[in-house]
Amino acid sequence: MRSFKVLIRELRGFLILWLTQSFSALGSAMTNFALIVWSYQAQGSALTTALLSVCSYAPYVVMSIFAGALSDRWNKKAVMLASDSFAALCTVAVLVLLQAGRLEIWHLYCLNALNGLMNTVQQPAADVAISLLTPERHYQKASGLRSLANSLINMLTPMFATALLALAGIHAVILFDLFTFFAAFLSLLFLVKLPAAPSGAARAEDVLCCARQGLRFLKGQRGILHLILFLAAINFTASVYNAAFPAMLLSRQGGGEAALGAVNTATGAALLLGSAAASALPPPKSRVRAVCNTLLLAMSTENFFLAFGRSVPVWCLGAVLGWAAIPLMNANLDVLMRTHIPIAMQGRVFAARNTLQFFTIPLGYFAGGLLVDKVFEPLMARRPAGSLLCVLFGAGKGSGAALLFFLLGLLGAATCLVFRRDRQIWALECP
Repeated sequence: MRSFKVLIRELRGFLILWLTQSFSALGSAMTNFALIVWSYQAQGSALTTALLSVCSYAPYVVMSIFAGALSDRWNKKAVMLASDSFAALCTVAVLVLLQAGRLEIWHLYCLNALNGLMNTVQQPAADVAISLLTPERHYQKASGLRSLANSLINMLTPMFATALLALAGIHAVILFDLFTFFAAFLSLLFLVKLPAAPSGAARAEDVLCCARQGLRFLKGQRGILHLILFLAAINFTASVYNAAFPAMLLSRQGGGEAALGAVNTATGAALLLGSAAASALPPPKSRVRAVCNTLLLAMSTENFFLAFGRSVPVWCLGAVLGWAAIPLMNANLDVLMRTHIPIAMQGRVFAARNTLQFFTIPLGYFAGGLLVDKVFEPLMARRPAGSLLCVLFGAGKGSGAALLFFLLGLLGAATCLVFRRDRQIWALECP
C-alpha cells in the first residue's frame, strides 16, 4: 500500500491529464463515429467517407515536421489548451450546421483539415508533456495506461454513440462531446502543472533549422529511423483497412450499424485486455521482438477473418485476435522512443517522426476508398454466383471489400517479416 501511494504521488500530474484527456477523447471519438455513419448513409461511398480521414491527416503530415520546433519553443500547456479549444469550436460549427439543416460533406472535409492542422502542434506538445510529468522508470506504466484509455474508448464509443444516436440523435452525441471538452480543459488549466522542459536549441534557432535538427537526429539514429519506416509501411496497410472496414460492415449481408458497433466493441475489449497486460507485465527481454511479433500477429489474423467471415461472431473473433496484442506493441514502442530520444529534442524529433511515420495514412485512406469503390466492388459485381471468388468472399455489396482484406493480410504479414530482419532495428536492444 505504501508503494502504491508513492506511485500515485509520483504520477499525480500524469494521472489527472490522462483521465481528463481520455474523457475528452471519448467524446471526440463518439462524434467521429456518428459522422462516419452519417456520411456513409448519406453518400453510400467508401471513398467519400475515407476522405474525412484524408483531410484530417494530410495537413497534419505536411506541417508536422515544422510544428515540432514550435512545440519545443512554445509553452506546452498553452499549446494544448489552444488546440483543444479550436477543436471544440469546429465541433460547435458542426452542431450549428446540423441544427440549421445545412451540413454538407464538404463542410466536414474543411473542418477536419483545420483540426488536422492544429494537431500538428498539439500532438508533439502532448507527447513532451507526458515525458515531463512521468519519471523515466514509469514510462512503461504510463504507456500502458494510455493504451488502457484508448482501449476503453474503442470499446465504449460504438455502444455509447449508437445508443445516443438511437435515443436522441446526432445532436446529443455532439453535445456530450462538448461537455467532455470543458471537463478536460478546466482540469488542464487549473489542476495540471507542467515542469519546465530542459532548454534546447529550439529557442535560439528558426523553425526550418529546428526541423532539420529533428531529421538530422533521425539520420544519426538509424535504428529509430528504420523503426519509423516499418511503422509507416504498417500504417499504409492499416489505413487501407480502416477505409474499407465501415464500408464492408455497413453494406455486407448480416452487417449494418449494429454489426459495426459490435465489432468495434470487440476491438475495444481486446485492447482493454491487452492494455491491462501491458501495464501489469514486467519489461520483456527484447522490446524489438515484442514490437515485431505483436504486429505480425495483428496483420496475419483479423484481415483474414474479415475476408472469409460471414457473421458478426466471426468478425468479432478476428477483431480480438488482431487487436489484443497491439497495446503491448505500443508500450514497448513508446519506451524505445522515449529512452533513445532526449527530452530536449523530443518535440522536434517526434514531429519529424510524425511526418515520416504518418504520411502513408492519408495515402492509405485514399487508396482504400478508391480500391473499394472503383476496383474490388465492381470486380466482384461482375463475377458469376458460382465463381471461386464468390465462393470465398461472398456476393453482393461488401464482397469486394472482403477480397481487399484478404490481400491486406498478405501484404501486412510480408511487411512484418521483411522488417523483422532489419539489423538497424535490432541494434536498439544494445544499451
